[in-house]
Amino acid sequence: MPANVVRVERKHQGANCVQISSCSKSWPCLFPQHGPGRKHDRKIELTAWQWAYVWQEPGMFLRGLIHSDGCRVTNKVWGGKYEYPRYFFTNHSLDIQQLFKDACDLIGVEYKNNNWYDISVARRQSVALLDEIVGPKT
Repeated sequence: MPANVVRVERKHQGANCVQISSCSKSWPCLFPQHGPGRKHDRKIELTAWQWAYVWQEPGMFLRGLIHSDGCRVTNKVWGGKYEYPRYFFTNHSLDIQQLFKDACDLIGVEYKNNNWYDISVARRQSVALLDEIVGPKT
């Protein structure tokens, strides 16, 4: 949308945060998953051209998902005597959860559902792979 106006607005004085916006009637055609209502109440799916990008760079797709709706934590067990790193991805949309799982499958990351809205990555090899791909949240 090179002809459209793009607004850049500082949201919080002194904070390193800006809001970037652009309006177009064409956005729903390009990104059909963005629409009215709550995302966990409507169908979220990628089109063929969007999947082509995910297949090319599944790690970058996972990185974006984790940076938006995930975290890396240190899990402590046995009263803090043992600890290990772990990733969580939290989203109430079952469709978005499936997109996360599909991308994990593409690169060989093992995951488990912690509950109906949390997905956990705790196996050492999978955490190491995500550490290489995701990097620190900024």
